[in-house]
Amino acid sequence: MQQAARALPLGRARDALHGRWLGHPVHPLLVQVPVGSWLSAAVLDLFPGQRRAARTLIATGLGAALPAALAGWVDWAELHREQMRVGLVHAAANVAGIGLYAGSLTARLRGREALGRTLGLAGLGAVGVGGALGGHLAYRQASGANHAEHVPHLVRPGWHPLAELDDLPLGRPVRRDIDDIAVVAVRAEDDTVWVLAERCSHMAGPLSEGTVEDGCLRCPWHGSLFRLSDGWNVEGPATAPQPAFETRVVDGRVEARLRLEPTDRA
Repeated sequence: MQQAARALPLGRARDALHGRWLGHPVHPLLVQVPVGSWLSAAVLDLFPGQRRAARTLIATGLGAALPAALAGWVDWAELHREQMRVGLVHAAANVAGIGLYAGSLTARLRGREALGRTLGLAGLGAVGVGGALGGHLAYRQASGANHAEHVPHLVRPGWHPLAELDDLPLGRPVRRDIDDIAVVAVRAEDDTVWVLAERCSHMAGPLSEGTVEDGCLRCPWHGSLFRLSDGWNVEGPATAPQPAFETRVVDGRVEARLRLEPTDRA
């Protein structure tokens, strides 16, 4: 299933579904439409004369479920194995909910309102279970969280010693430490040194084991691409940029400090 999700011919739409343009995963945003529609339909079922409105809301939720599910599967394919297990049950609960709501709408259109309401309540229960598992994925297992967010809060202001310039290999990422925080350093042929936080913002992959590609660094785990000059996430699945450092060379020794001001990333 992971291979099938990764093989979908989405092109640049894949990054859009990850939410790179938004700065965080877009799946939690998209699911608000079907969940909100179905919950509203359940409330309207409590009042007489609201059959048409309830049907409209259920149909709206079914239509909105497709892009929400697609974004979810795209994200799911780039998770750790333990997260993927929970994600499968989360998806199964939501698929069951979608099936129950499809049955509910069909029953209502055929005039079987009591059956339609029963199936709708069952669907809302299934979607509720799926939502609870989605919360577990996000908050307990840190799926979709920015795994580099802590770096700017832990590195002290000012310049910090990094390494001797001659000790840094040319064109190859290496791990070093600043204030006990792991960073990755890349030395160019003109002795420019780029430094980023070492753990990928997507799923904490070790960027020091990644590859340098045309001024960028690609994560070895899920392929996120970060610009070395400022940490900008050029390609997903990472939705957040990588904390970046300014560097200088003093008496042959490289020093670095956290970049405080955002640069032009156009």
